Amino acid sequence: MGEERLGQRLNEFANDRIRVLHDRRIPGARANIDHLAVTPTGVYVIDAKKYRGRPHLKIEGGLLRPRVEKLLVGTRNCTPVVDGVLKQVKIVRDHLDDSVPIYGILCFVEADWPLIGGSFTTRGVEALWPKKLYPRLKSDGLLCVETITTIHRALAGALPPA
Repeated sequence: MGEERLGQRLNEFANDRIRVLHDRRIPGARANIDHLAVTPTGVYVIDAKKYRGRPHLKIEGGLLRPRVEKLLVGTRNCTPVVDGVLKQVKIVRDHLDDSVPIYGILCFVEADWPLIGGSFTTRGVEALWPKKLYPRLKSDGLLCVETITTIHRALAGALPPA
């Protein structure tokens, strides 16, 4: 339900500068990519999660032990979803030129986010909520409308609907 609502909201932003794809099948896997947004700033690989609790990053280790980052929502260990987004980013990367920026996003649609701050990045994946995501998608960037259209077509062809 949260994934569908986020998809509907992304569709409202869609225009020639923001192209979206939803529920794309990953070839050779049972998994799918929830949402892709191609914008002037790059491609956003968006995994929508409807988890309750406050998302936060727990860092263990450091000086004497290896540093380990754990993504928690409330007390639930959600670190494996970061691995999932990283795999999705790699799949998208395999279909695009290296010069195209790709951003991995975990969008927690019903989590208990604080009024100030709250979003964070772990292993290159940004964890945030929809209202924090939308301004990013609308930002100006280096990709022109023609390039956005070309990237959108390439991804639509490479990653069929699930």
